[in-house]
Amino acid sequence: MAVHDFTSQRLFVDHPLAAGTRVPCTPEQASYLRGVLRLSEGDEILVFNGRDGEWRARLAEQGKRGAALEAMALARPQVGGPDLHYLFAPLKRARLDYMVQKATEMGASRLAPVLTRHTVAERVNLGRMRANAIEAAEQCGILRLPDVAEPVALPALLETWDASRALIFCDEGAEQANPLVALGALRPGPLAVLIGPEGGFSPDEREMIRALPQATAISLGPRIMRADTAAVAALALVNAVLGDWR
Repeated sequence: MAVHDFTSQRLFVDHPLAAGTRVPCTPEQASYLRGVLRLSEGDEILVFNGRDGEWRARLAEQGKRGAALEAMALARPQVGGPDLHYLFAPLKRARLDYMVQKATEMGASRLAPVLTRHTVAERVNLGRMRANAIEAAEQCGILRLPDVAEPVALPALLETWDASRALIFCDEGAEQANPLVALGALRPGPLAVLIGPEGGFSPDEREMIRALPQATAISLGPRIMRADTAAVAALALVNAVLGDWR
């Protein structure tokens, strides 16, 4: 049984939503609704803002090229998800797009670029990251959007680590070969998953991470994965053992 309406188009709006609320569309949204979806005045679409649930809204004309949406009825109440931060060494453009989309689909509540010694791309377009997260949420029926954090250097991240949050980092040198066993030793609660760069963590970075009391190393098996593949594998394991797949 479907948990949401897969047949209706969805649109993210950065505006409060309640019955009768009129939501002005950006020029890009108006063009999309009229030119791509071919909606006319009075046609309906699902809208969400990541805070107030999903609403059925009606398209209203607003000038020759403008448009607005009127929220009519709540379709789905807002739901939460796992308190799961996804920390990653930035990748080049196309692969970073993919990784952000998949992390959003997997329920990450926060996306945080981490600069390491072997990081390939140190400049991160946070606006593009958010746009990719929105696109993934629109397409997959997700109501919650992850926060997008400013890049931070790995030492600074570890120095200010929240003692209540477990840090799960992927390491080919993990003592426990079975990641399910390693994760099973942890208690559900605030979590973070850290994926390193293509070249891996440097020896001193690995030592720094392992020195953190909240850190647990997990293996992703005998094959070396690309960072974007490792993201999906790690988040799936964490959700299955400690997240909202249980």
